[in-house]
Parts: sequence; structure tokens; C-alpha cells
Amino acid sequence: MDIVSVAKARYSTKAFDGSKKLTAEQAANLKTLLRYSPSSTNSQPWHFIVASTDEGKARVAKSAAGGYVFNERKMLDASHVVVFCAKTAIDDAWLEKVVDQEDADGRFATPEAKAANHKGRTFFADLHRKERHDDAQWAANQTYLNVGNFLLAMGAMGLDAVPIEGFDAEILDAEFGLKEKGYTSLVVVPVGHHSVEDFNKALPKSRLPEETVITEI
Repeated sequence: MDIVSVAKARYSTKAFDGSKKLTAEQAANLKTLLRYSPSSTNSQPWHFIVASTDEGKARVAKSAAGGYVFNERKMLDASHVVVFCAKTAIDDAWLEKVVDQEDADGRFATPEAKAANHKGRTFFADLHRKERHDDAQWAANQTYLNVGNFLLAMGAMGLDAVPIEGFDAEILDAEFGLKEKGYTSLVVVPVGHHSVEDFNKALPKSRLPEETVITEI
């Protein structure tokens, strides 16, 4: 696979073909890719809502209200819609959950190795929780890493996708009870196959020149 060609070819899809669905294998891979994204200290401070039924997509599309109505069809016509949610706080219980899962997956040769790993992750969590008081933003940053990883991965799978911040997060959080669960919605990503009506498919890709965005030393 030529990942550079994938990066240059993928784009933000503006219209989806509602008759074209992901295969069962593609849908399974989509969920695997969400789980295997990198995050700072492997903290994984996220949750994902994956809507593939008409009912599920309609629930997500409730958030495309008012000034965001232009995004409704993308959510309804895509094969799958992923809601990227970030934790609103990093608590000790979450850190224990992560290190216990790592232990169960065989990452530690000794109890001392597990303790050292947990101490290191807690150090960074405390930096944001107790010193900078921005652990919610830290969690959001890790979730955005996942979004970028996911978009490139969808392109590599030959699928179309678009990241959407144009939605009412309060409506979406309330629809799925996210705040009560310790999360908030950040980005909605419809995934599927573009429609022939997608004007953006035919447009040339545009990026700032290399000398503007890269300093090589």
C-alpha cells in the first residue's frame, strides 16, 4: 500500500450514496481501527458511538439542527456514522482500568513493571489534572489523534469519510446520555461511498506549499 497516495487522494466527502453499504468485514475493521489508534501514554480517553442502522443514524442526525442542518444528509445517507467522544475527566479508576487491561494483555513481565508503567502514566495524568487543570482538553487532544488516524485509514480501505464539527454537541450528548457517563461528543464522521452528486470529488486537492508549512533544519 502506498500511504502517500492515499493521503493525497482522500478528501472530505460532501454527499454519500445511501444505497452503498460497508461490507461486514469493512464494518469490523472500522471498529478495530478505532480501538488501535495511538494516544498519549496509551491513555485511550475516548468512547465511540457507531451508527449503522437508519434508526441509529437518525438519532445522531438530531444534532444537525438549526444552523447545522446542511450536515443532516451526510449523517443519514452514509453507511456508518461514528461519533468520537472524549472523557471529560481522567479519574484514577480509568487509569487503573487501562493498566489492568495492559496486564491482562501480557505487557508486563513482573508486578514491578506494571507498577512502574502505572506510575509513569499517572505522572502525566496528574500534570494535566492537578497542575494544568486541563485533563478534559488533554483527552480531547488524544481523541483528535484518533480522528486523523481514522480518516487516513478509511482512505486506505477505499472508503469515503468526512469529519464534522458542525453539529449541536449538547443535543448529541443528551441523546446518548454522554455527560452522565463522563464523556462529551467532539466529532461526527460519516463513512461510506460518495454520491455522484458529490461536487468535492472532482475538485483538485489544495494545500499550502511545502515552504510555508515545513521548516527543515
